[in-house]
Amino acid sequence: MEELVNTLINKGHLKTSALIEAFRKIDRADFVLPSEKYRVYHDIPLPIGYGQTISQPSTVIFMLEQLQPQKGDKILDVGSGSGWVTALLAQIVGISGEVYALERIEALKAYGEKNIAKYNFIEKKIVKCFCADGTNGWPTRAPFDKIIVSASSEKIPWPLKEQLKVNGRMIIPISDSLWLVDRKSEDQFEECEFSGFVFVPLVKD
Repeated sequence: MEELVNTLINKGHLKTSALIEAFRKIDRADFVLPSEKYRVYHDIPLPIGYGQTISQPSTVIFMLEQLQPQKGDKILDVGSGSGWVTALLAQIVGISGEVYALERIEALKAYGEKNIAKYNFIEKKIVKCFCADGTNGWPTRAPFDKIIVSASSEKIPWPLKEQLKVNGRMIIPISDSLWLVDRKSEDQFEECEFSGFVFVPLVKD
């Protein structure tokens, strides 16, 4: 893992000290299927079953560098899958933060929860996992400082925008782009597009 992290730092992908520390402490090997262990440190997406993948490290890094999670943040993780991104976020927000992980596929929710539990984030009550339609967000725990979505939608679901705090930030794939959304006020959002990304589709119930 250290070699992959150093490569991503040298390529200019991984920049922020908190993210570097999280990538060094949270081993991607703990979140992949046994059959994929031999290529876990390659910068590629890997299948985790049910037509879903664990994203390639450089993509996850890009998303988190844009999102800029901070210690103490309350974060919504939509499409938590393997639990890798959830665990990275939990490492960054620490004991004073919260990460709510939503996964629509029950078996994947259980798989991700088991993986995250290896780091005691659930026991410490930093992470809470739910099986739910992520397009609706999680209104009972809103608003959120940050929202990250790991599956592609045709448009930004309004409930997710509505559940951002003022000055909150969301990163979400729309078609073949990543969109960064900043909530400037109750009714003003600033959006920025980064093209050239591919994700599995975000499925609505």
